Amino acid sequence: MRWLIRSVLAVVVAIGLIAGAVFMIPAERVARIATDRFAAITGRTLTIEGSVRPSFWPTLGVTTGPVTISNADWSTQGPMLRAEALEISLDAAALLRREVKITGIRATAPQIVLERSRNGRENWVFGGGGAGGTATPGMAGEGTPFTLDLAEITDGTLSFIDHGAGTLFALSAVNGAVRIPSFSGPADVTLSAVMNGQKADLTAKIAQFAPFLEGRVVGVDLSLTAGAADVAFAGRAGFSPMGAEGKLMADLGDLVAITGLAGVARPSLPVGLGASGVTVAGDLTLTAKGSAHLRGGTVGLDGNRLTVEADLTTDGARPKLSAQVGAGALNLSLVGGAGGAPGTGGTSPAGWSTAPIDVSGMGALDASIALTADSVDLGGARFGPTRLTMTLDRARAVFDLRQIAAYQGNVSGQFVVNGRSGLSLGGDLVVAGVAMQPLLQDVADYDRLIGTGDLTLKFLAVGNSVDALMRGLSGSGSIRFGKGELRGLDLAGMLRSLDPGFVGEGQKTIFDGIYGSYAIEKGVLSNYDLTLKAPYVTATGSGTVGIGTRTLDYRLRPTALAEADGTGGVMVPLLITGTWAAPQFRLDLESLAKERLAEEAKALEARAREEAAAATDRLKEELRAKAEAELGLVQQDGESVEDAAKRRSQEALEAETGRLLNRLLGGN
Repeated sequence: MRWLIRSVLAVVVAIGLIAGAVFMIPAERVARIATDRFAAITGRTLTIEGSVRPSFWPTLGVTTGPVTISNADWSTQGPMLRAEALEISLDAAALLRREVKITGIRATAPQIVLERSRNGRENWVFGGGGAGGTATPGMAGEGTPFTLDLAEITDGTLSFIDHGAGTLFALSAVNGAVRIPSFSGPADVTLSAVMNGQKADLTAKIAQFAPFLEGRVVGVDLSLTAGAADVAFAGRAGFSPMGAEGKLMADLGDLVAITGLAGVARPSLPVGLGASGVTVAGDLTLTAKGSAHLRGGTVGLDGNRLTVEADLTTDGARPKLSAQVGAGALNLSLVGGAGGAPGTGGTSPAGWSTAPIDVSGMGALDASIALTADSVDLGGARFGPTRLTMTLDRARAVFDLRQIAAYQGNVSGQFVVNGRSGLSLGGDLVVAGVAMQPLLQDVADYDRLIGTGDLTLKFLAVGNSVDALMRGLSGSGSIRFGKGELRGLDLAGMLRSLDPGFVGEGQKTIFDGIYGSYAIEKGVLSNYDLTLKAPYVTATGSGTVGIGTRTLDYRLRPTALAEADGTGGVMVPLLITGTWAAPQFRLDLESLAKERLAEEAKALEARAREEAAAATDRLKEELRAKAEAELGLVQQDGESVEDAAKRRSQEALEAETGRLLNRLLGGN
């Protein structure tokens, strides 16, 4: 900075003082002497085109036509400065007192190019150090105090090129003014310019100009206005090394102007997370390493207010944000863009929202954030005291749910939002002791199940809208409810009367427990082992629930108990079909008839088998009696007729064999 100021003042003092010293010489000679002197001091070429009009009293100075200052010999960007006209004036009486009091500098349409080479050389460093010229410490602008009544730039351009970093910073339509009434006192700067198509206005108050010129930390007040954004900083700052600390007050509006200045696309933030308004306040520290630190901070995101302790570093592949965030009532009900009415889970009766969910902003930085909140409203679900951590790495966010009070129970587990290629959601959640009626009311606009439940859920969903996510959902889990009530349906009454009209207001089934497991594939939940136990009814269930389509196709097999031991009674299948909003119930009498016909057929088949077995037994008894009477067969215990016949034949054979042996032996 001091070299830049030195460079400007070299032009001023060289031209002004030479003009005063040669007031008897023609203007052309004044211009020649000024350019020669400037070249000797800076090592650069100063070209003055057109006429030169000097003035001598009470101000000493010149007015020129177009002016050009050459660039460093290593640059290929053309002149370092070119202006259509230049006016410089000094207080002549002050010069006689050996004081440098610049009464005015005015540059018309200046085009300024500032550059840093790949090896760190800067084109605004004049003189000495191999740059050419005789500029040394102690010249006006560094060692010699001066004052400046007013310096003005009109309709200028400014470019800063860092060849090592490969960056370009460009301002157009630059209009500004600088006032330095005391070299060691305060200085004022006002500037307006257009950057990346966005206009901005800057004002700066520097408490002590001389130490600031040396790069030391001094008091500063900055104010930036761009579009709907207003940023104010009051504190201390210096540039050698670069750093600042102080109070920040920033209303960034909808980020259109701020991202426009930065030359980046405005992130499509969800409602509740900065879609229409972002404010930041607190104690800000900026370091020479490019890191930023916020303490005692407050952040406003649309209607949400957060307390923040944050650190932002920029030395990695992406900026890294580490933060501790606290919130009171955190409203994220419109984050998914659903916009549904309260109690509808962000949906209309026709289905889930098809509004696109843009998660492109997730790749802007990495983050590690710990959040505590008194309550969180997600639109489709509402939570009480919440404590979680979020880790964002390359557009993939992992939420570790450490404490979430929800519907009189608790939720724990892990939830993942992956924005690396479109949007996908996944998780492994455990829900314990949750009141089901308010939960289902908020999530699915269903209020007919009353009771406390435990649920487990592993899931994965891919899609760029709530509708697509629900239709692509897959996973598995289990449910277990304690005592409760199913409103709108009286299973016992329906079974006793075989009348499907036991539905609607005033009807209910009180149960002691419900449990089962389920699988989800392509947005369809399947269950085949549901069991319901009630004082007068038991039921099993199987079927599907269309999560994506919000439809039902489910069969309950309730049995109205007739005996205390649970035997007997009436069983009639109940079909539940239709939509979640308007389910339809009907007794499946046709299925019942088929089942009864099948049961009767089985009974007839069993009776036939019994009769056949009895006939066989009778036949065997007749054969046994006949064999005993005619053949002398007597069955022994456990012996069949066939076995008795075999035994009798064997005995006869043995007896005949004995007789033959006796006859043969007797013959001897």
